[in-house]
Amino acid sequence: MDELIAGVEDAFRAYELGNAQMPAKSYVDLRKYNGDFRSMPAYLETEDWDAAAIKWVNVHPDNPEKFDLPTVMGTVIYSDPETAYPLALIDGTVLTKKRTGAAAGVATDYLAVEDASSMGIVGAGIQAYTQLEAVATVRDIEEVVVSDVDDEAVQAFIDHFEDRFDVRGGSVSEAASCDVLSTVTPVREPIVSAADVGEHTHINAMGADAEGKQELADDLMQDATIVIDDYEQCTHSGEINVPFHEGVIDDADIYGEIGEIVAGNKPGREGIDGVTVFDSTGLAIQDVAAAHVVYEHATEEGIGTDFDLLGV
Repeated sequence: MDELIAGVEDAFRAYELGNAQMPAKSYVDLRKYNGDFRSMPAYLETEDWDAAAIKWVNVHPDNPEKFDLPTVMGTVIYSDPETAYPLALIDGTVLTKKRTGAAAGVATDYLAVEDASSMGIVGAGIQAYTQLEAVATVRDIEEVVVSDVDDEAVQAFIDHFEDRFDVRGGSVSEAASCDVLSTVTPVREPIVSAADVGEHTHINAMGADAEGKQELADDLMQDATIVIDDYEQCTHSGEINVPFHEGVIDDADIYGEIGEIVAGNKPGREGIDGVTVFDSTGLAIQDVAAAHVVYEHATEEGIGTDFDLLGV
């Protein structure tokens, strides 16, 4: 996770400095099957490496019940930028979970108070696990409060981490009052208000990934310092999409993009007081960075299956 965080940090920096190409995410609507495909290509160049990849990912809500398959699956094609040779096919499902956590890790490192020791998580699904792994990589987390409407999911999360952290279930308010909060739910009505959070809580708002989704109440967003990953994506489908289009907040309420802070063009927590919110929609450059880290490890450790993708 520490190397994934460093890779995603490099990606945010490259994007801010104009050293990345990331065409808009494209959609193939499969109404016949109540699903869609999404393609996410990108290329980025850092001081030490460059990489290119595309993620082909789906969202099929009926999959679990009808076919015993995940709602979301993905495949990443990782290619050599110099020759375009396809170097690897990588599972995009696990990679997406890891890079999403890594993005929260980067944001937490720049926006949370230095002595943060408690973390709240609202939503105990699969994304919650890498949120804790990443945040605990950049801060010395001791206490964890997890909240979810599904008691079994909460208990599974506690069982997984009880040997590493002081972790317990709790209410949304208990989770939100921690030093760091990650929200990873699919809700369309806000569940965290300004009254729930601490004076200096940093929030990773990760759940809103489609138009109409919103986890944080308007009063919280109006009072917080808002940092986004990408303007176009966030205003369309991120945590700010609903209050932005309803006129509750506007451009003046957006402090900046995470890449600006990573690149040193805007101060992070050292120049910010109060509550901070990182609105994460997930960028293709994050997938490329994560794929680079995975591929380098695989080649160094001899992990994976060798085969000829070109037949030459």
